[in-house]
Amino acid sequence: MTKPMPATKKSAMGHVFNKLTSEIGDPVDFELPDWLSKWQPTATPYTWIRRNIYLTKKVKRRPEDDGISCSCSSTAGSSDVCGRDCDCSILWSSCSSRCKCGSSCLNKPFHQRPVKKMKIVKTEKCGCGILADEDIKKKAFVIEYVGEVIDDKTCEERLWKMKHSGEKNFYLCEINRDMVIDATYKGNKSRYINHSCCPNTEMQRWMIDGETRIGIFATRDIKKGEQLTYDYQFVQFGADEECHCGAAECKQKLG
Repeated sequence: MTKPMPATKKSAMGHVFNKLTSEIGDPVDFELPDWLSKWQPTATPYTWIRRNIYLTKKVKRRPEDDGISCSCSSTAGSSDVCGRDCDCSILWSSCSSRCKCGSSCLNKPFHQRPVKKMKIVKTEKCGCGILADEDIKKKAFVIEYVGEVIDDKTCEERLWKMKHSGEKNFYLCEINRDMVIDATYKGNKSRYINHSCCPNTEMQRWMIDGETRIGIFATRDIKKGEQLTYDYQFVQFGADEECHCGAAECKQKLG
């Protein structure tokens, strides 16, 4: 059954038709105007969210989950402030509120470091992708991978539903036992970061105040205009998928 077109959409289509009519001229010499021939379809629609949305039971925070103690200090004359060499940082755990460095603590990447500038683009063979819109330093926090947090049962149900509908784009990331982030319906730009067999970013599983969260960090310096990629470590669900990353070390297949 065809859905009725909204009035706003009808109005927009009428505007486009009138503009085309005025620009076409002689039907024999018809060709699309530049503004329309350069138009690219928008990315797969989704609801933008800032933080994970739990559709499964969220693990209750315990007092002992309040970060791992470190030996850093911000006392006068000391340069040993929580950073990349911090015990917590090495273990991919954000410092707790009890950290001796206080507001000087640098080991809170999900809270203190802004998301890097990036933009969605259409790639030749890999659908939509993400380009860095600024230079990014090695080990820098790029963006958090967010979505709906679901359990294994719900994940399996969604996978079969997507498979039967012919869907080929999957946005699933396992974070813990019986806990998966699904950015299919809700997420942010991280869902469009493509796979590469020689990536420039990686996913890191961080413990933040007792909650497991996924951060994407640069594995090398990245220049503005470069496509952001990471290794999907893809678990195949059905027929083999060809890899089109173009890397010299490309494995040809995903997974």
